[in-house]
Amino acid sequence: MPDPRLRLVSVLVGFARTLRAAGVGADHERTQSFLAALERLDPARERDVYWAGRLTLCASPDDLPRYDRCFAAYFTGARAGPRSPRLIVTVTRFTATPSGGRGEQDPDPNVLPATASAVEVLRNRDIARMTAAERDEVHRLLALLRASREMRRSRRLAPSHGGILDPRRTVREAIRRGGEPARLYYRDRRQKPRRVVMLADVSGSMAAYADALLRFAHALVRSEPRATEVFTVGTRLTRVTGELRHRDPAVAMDAASKAIPDWSGGTRLGEELRELLKLADARGAVVVIASDGWERGDPGLLAAQMARLARMAHRVVWVNPHKGDPGYQPLTAGMRAALPYVDELVAGHSLAAFEELADRLGGLRHA
Repeated sequence: MPDPRLRLVSVLVGFARTLRAAGVGADHERTQSFLAALERLDPARERDVYWAGRLTLCASPDDLPRYDRCFAAYFTGARAGPRSPRLIVTVTRFTATPSGGRGEQDPDPNVLPATASAVEVLRNRDIARMTAAERDEVHRLLALLRASREMRRSRRLAPSHGGILDPRRTVREAIRRGGEPARLYYRDRRQKPRRVVMLADVSGSMAAYADALLRFAHALVRSEPRATEVFTVGTRLTRVTGELRHRDPAVAMDAASKAIPDWSGGTRLGEELRELLKLADARGAVVVIASDGWERGDPGLLAAQMARLARMAHRVVWVNPHKGDPGYQPLTAGMRAALPYVDELVAGHSLAAFEELADRLGGLRHA
């Protein structure tokens, strides 16, 4: 069994690493101060961890909002508040000198005066066309993504202000008051997050998007660990839910990459869907299939398994990165076979598309 103290240190260091990824000045020296402070406090108390980190890991007042969002995402399941404010970049055109030369600070005479949000540019850019630095920034934003969940009514009843009369509690209270029915008590069905089963295509045709898809899946697992299942599909079906349960995105992605044996291979969606329906309970769940639909197996088998899935699932959402292209048409054999059984076909090519998908899983609808 691993040493509980080493496990705790790993979790706390992972939190500091997450803060650094979000731009907070939580360097090595501040991380050591954070660990030293918690040796004098109780790490099991959320309040102690919060204030120890806030007082040691933040380097300036500008770090405080980012610290609060990261703390919520890392320790309490991504129940962060509003998204971070957009970063405003100002580009100014300087006038030319009378002699016809450039002004002292004029780097380019063709630059027009403009203000733009760097985050907004990244939100809508296709991940496959990004530079390595831009992808790293998108990965940081995905780590802070709020992935809420659509709620459903459970079969179990709980005390409520209205609903079904609870005769047992009502009579028991009346007996306690000497037989006078002073108050009526009620019960109603509990609200539970609806389960999500996600399949992420890691085949060669999806190589440019597979990493971002798994990071989105990590946000889903982190927000509702007991109501999320994640599988990768390629030449075989691989369950990676356990690997993605680690709070630290870097550790989770490293564990998932080691568990997936078929990166950049082919795709046999029909066979893997048949295997999924044997391994995972999709009944009443929202099933998210992230794939471009390049099926190397039998399209007829894929259609049959999609029909079975559509009868079991609450909703089937197909995420296709190419859907973000205005001229996209679902012409591949796999997409044509699956489309009749899909409730929603959405894009999955950018950070904005992932944010919209998270809203859909939370019960929101976009026009």
